[in-house]
Amino acid sequence: MSAVLKDLPQLAAMRDQDLDEVLAIEKAAYSHPWTRGNFADSLRSGYACRTWRAQSELVGYFVLMAAAGEAHLLNLSIATAWQRRGHGTALLAEAMRVGRDLGARKIFLEVRPSNLPGQALYERHGFRKIAQRRNYYPAARGREDALVMSRAL
Repeated sequence: MSAVLKDLPQLAAMRDQDLDEVLAIEKAAYSHPWTRGNFADSLRSGYACRTWRAQSELVGYFVLMAAAGEAHLLNLSIATAWQRRGHGTALLAEAMRVGRDLGARKIFLEVRPSNLPGQALYERHGFRKIAQRRNYYPAARGREDALVMSRAL
């Protein structure tokens, strides 16, 4: 059973001023986090970069690229203290809504095979594994593959 959010956080456009908080979550969540440059480049490129805030506290964020009727979810993260409370589900739904609003009919993402909670979240929301990218992610011992997942919007 999924958690139901009582006080739904608010989605907002990510700004340069948010990057310190975004990076704090990113570094806590991943062994090989995105850099400030990755986020800044995404903002400059006009990707759909959104924050998810409960009052003034950053709960999570996503980065989505949309073009030619497709969306690619590049990053979706929830702060450790806010995990397992339904925020991943809610933020994923928002990312899919933004993709649809940008004209996408299908959404893609990559996830590490070792990220079982992430895979479970995506599968619960209709994503299916469609491919595997060899040596996609940096890992503690070399590289890790990526599972490519997709679903219709």
